Amino acid sequence: MGACRIINIKPGRVGGLSQAAAIHDLCRVQGIPVWCGGMLETGIGRASNLALTALPGFTLPADISASDRYYHEDITNERFSLNGDSTIDVPSAPGLGVTINTAALKKYPLAELKMEA
Repeated sequence: MGACRIINIKPGRVGGLSQAAAIHDLCRVQGIPVWCGGMLETGIGRASNLALTALPGFTLPADISASDRYYHEDITNERFSLNGDSTIDVPSAPGLGVTINTAALKKYPLAELKMEA
């Protein structure tokens, strides 16, 4: 029908990274440009969104903010800041490219699972 010209992929709304990547792949085959929308993620979510937007079909500017705008302390050791040209660098370390700040992670849980020995 030609009713769709652009798609905004929000990984948290479509079922995660694998589903977001599948949508990207389908859109790329169909020649539909995509962009990624963020939703105030922590450093882990920010890193996964940046990894997703590094895929070749993401040709439009993403809506991914710098995490240092929203979190005084994040649960990752790496901070995401805007570059002078309003871009954010994609981490290059293995996995998502971030490491967990375990002290912060322990400080902010909503609940803790107690395991019996």
